[in-house]
Amino acid sequence: MTVRTALRAALLAPALALLAAPALSADSFTLDSRHTFPSFEINHLGFSTMRGIFTVTTGGLTYDPVTHEGSASATIQTKSIFTGDVERDGHLSGEKFFNSEKFPTMSFQSDKFQLAVDKPVAVAGQLTMLGVTKPVTLQVKPTKCAERMDKAFVCGAVVTGDIRRSDWGLNAYVPFVGDEVHIQIEVEAMRK
Repeated sequence: MTVRTALRAALLAPALALLAAPALSADSFTLDSRHTFPSFEINHLGFSTMRGIFTVTTGGLTYDPVTHEGSASATIQTKSIFTGDVERDGHLSGEKFFNSEKFPTMSFQSDKFQLAVDKPVAVAGQLTMLGVTKPVTLQVKPTKCAERMDKAFVCGAVVTGDIRRSDWGLNAYVPFVGDEVHIQIEVEAMRK
């Protein structure tokens, strides 16, 4: 190795280390299923807005607090739907709607996102429901990252978006029961 090559390597090493540092500082998180609840709203025959939640969600994310970049995935158990009425929940889990026996889960995957602190940003991803995968864009507003009372380091966010359920083949009773579905997900994710 010549002196010139050694000098060049010595000068490049710190620069390369700085470029690599953000990638190394990304943390892995697991969704806290006790504090992550996807909810939805849909028009019911023009009389009212019906609301419901899914009570079983798993998944994880990576997040770099320096660059605010990350990726995320979540899986929702469709049979965990809860609207406050057992008979309706059974109907929604049935073949006409979520068909939970054949499709026990739906999922969301975002390979890369860029958050902005204290304001909503668009996060693109893929939503799979009833065996159909389509792109969706959700608005994500980070709440905060901090240590909780249980000493877990947690990041939170509010995720919102709107979809047309018929795009995934969820066509039962459209247009009488609304096609537009508003989604809101309160998320807490614990650092591994």
